[in-house]
Amino acid sequence: MRRKMGISELRQLDTPMVEGEDQRARFEQALTDCAGLSEKDLSLARIVGRYCDASLDRILMAEDLATQDDLLRAHARQFRSRTLQKQDLKTLPFRDMGLPPQDMLKHAMFPLTDQDQKPALACGDIEGLQCIQDRLAIDPQTSRILPATRNDVQNRIVSLFKDALTDAAAKRVALHESSRSWADRRGLRIAVAMGVMTLIIAAAFWAPTATFCAFMLWAAFTLIVSATLKASAFVASLVAPTSQERRAEGEGRQPLPKVSILVPLFRETEIAHALVARLSQLTYPKCLLDVVLVLEEEDETTQATLAAIDLPPWMRAIVVPDGQPRTKPRAMNYALDFCEGEIIGVFDAEDAPDPDQITTIARRFQQAPSNVACLQGVLDHYNARQNWLSRCFTIEYASWFRLILPGMARLGFAIPLGGTTLYFRREALEELGAWDAHNVTEDADLGFRLARHGYETEMIKTVTQEEANCRPWAWIKQRSRWLKGYMTTYLVHMRRPGVLYRQLGRWKFWGFQAHFISALSQFLLAPFLWSFWLVVFGLPHPLQGVVSPTVLTLFASLFLSIELLNITIHASSVSGPRHRHLMLWAPTMHFYTPLGAIAAYKALYELIFKPFYWDKTAHGLSLGKETTDRSDDATHLARIELEASHKGL
Repeated sequence: MRRKMGISELRQLDTPMVEGEDQRARFEQALTDCAGLSEKDLSLARIVGRYCDASLDRILMAEDLATQDDLLRAHARQFRSRTLQKQDLKTLPFRDMGLPPQDMLKHAMFPLTDQDQKPALACGDIEGLQCIQDRLAIDPQTSRILPATRNDVQNRIVSLFKDALTDAAAKRVALHESSRSWADRRGLRIAVAMGVMTLIIAAAFWAPTATFCAFMLWAAFTLIVSATLKASAFVASLVAPTSQERRAEGEGRQPLPKVSILVPLFRETEIAHALVARLSQLTYPKCLLDVVLVLEEEDETTQATLAAIDLPPWMRAIVVPDGQPRTKPRAMNYALDFCEGEIIGVFDAEDAPDPDQITTIARRFQQAPSNVACLQGVLDHYNARQNWLSRCFTIEYASWFRLILPGMARLGFAIPLGGTTLYFRREALEELGAWDAHNVTEDADLGFRLARHGYETEMIKTVTQEEANCRPWAWIKQRSRWLKGYMTTYLVHMRRPGVLYRQLGRWKFWGFQAHFISALSQFLLAPFLWSFWLVVFGLPHPLQGVVSPTVLTLFASLFLSIELLNITIHASSVSGPRHRHLMLWAPTMHFYTPLGAIAAYKALYELIFKPFYWDKTAHGLSLGKETTDRSDDATHLARIELEASHKGL
């Protein structure tokens, strides 16, 4: 990862801008004059700079040693120029210097023509000058640097290039790896679907027994594949290396990097205050933390709610212009260029991450090989006791994130991502075009796109708690969106199976097939498998008389054995201290899965008629005593973690 400058490196930035001056001394003197900084204050900033890969500006603001206005005035003295206000940026004309708007946003640089008709550069990130000066179409030694706030510079860029940025957010992923081409194929989708349905109905009418047998055999085959994959992952997860062993792989302590966190919000007025409180518990140095709350332009209620909250300086809101498709991945694509960090994380609105989570992530990225482009944390639920549905959802998440996914990664398979508590190396994320704006399960798609391009994903033992969907119809809507995205992801990646095979390799390719085909088949064909309960209870089965009783008994035994395997995995996943009370509920997971079958048929319908429709999940349904209790202890917990984090530095 790129090493950013600290306080001891200011001269490297400043000297090319104004020749013959000791710029470090000039800037520190300007800070003393403009902000009243003492030598003790500067010494504190230097100490922080040894442990944090942050600019002097961010350190001073995070430590409450200087305000933004103080820093702007100091930089104006440093460059013998003046500061720009919002109105100045609106009136001074844009000057094309060969920078695309995405790069101008990323570095908060706006080329313009000054009042005397000379070229100038409005700069909202002095640190970023070092990164971009070689790409400017002017000589940086003779350019005029006009400091301004980062928000003002970025807002000016958006006002000029709004349409281009909005369009780019929907098309960042290469067309051959995106599902957006389906937008013009509605008629073809409907025709194919009607044709398949007609064939199935005709087959069921003319040969009902043979049709039933065919579906039953496929359901049984995919059940065996799914069970084999689960059992293998379960065993592999039990022998996975511990977090202590992983930490031992890296030696030394590098300065911590800057991290940006994207938090997409849409109609989240109920939990906006709780979200800000939870994120404030993060113990990562605030001079390195850049939390971006991503809002939709038409969501005025959430905008108004956040406007009434006094956000800390490391947290800001970005409004995404209205456009199609109106999805979470499109919003994140748009907001990505506003981010400052070299690591990009994703949280959901209801998330409550471990306070030391980002420190854990940053240290692991520093130790990991460069091809490890993504770290996926563990998701858990803080309202597990709310009702039966929330208990089952918690058991499912525990099985998936604590056993199955780590086991799949341990076996060398590519893994689908979880949508939140995701962290990426920014360079890799931008190389792949970030998220597919048209895929409603953008996380699963991105996980396999990373694998196709030679990158790896690691599971890491840091936990984020979120809200379990505890209402049946809301659960079905959420799950149908996930399954629709799974269907989309499979179809997109299988456009050219030969290319996919060469990119993934044989092992990961067949793992991809086993995962998607078995998962989707099991949901869609679940009613055929449930029929084996008739045999277990000695009742007549539709295949009785078609196959021998021995074969029926074997099928029923297979079905029952795999149910016992599932119960074992579920019970093992919640055997830890936090969720041990859920072990007794593991057998009831059999009654939880029928909701998935309903969701699968809803997903199949939407795949044909509304492939890009985002069926939003309602949040804030469990804001009660359990979450309040957690917040009551948050301040004390944050202090403990903060002390531990500083000692770890």
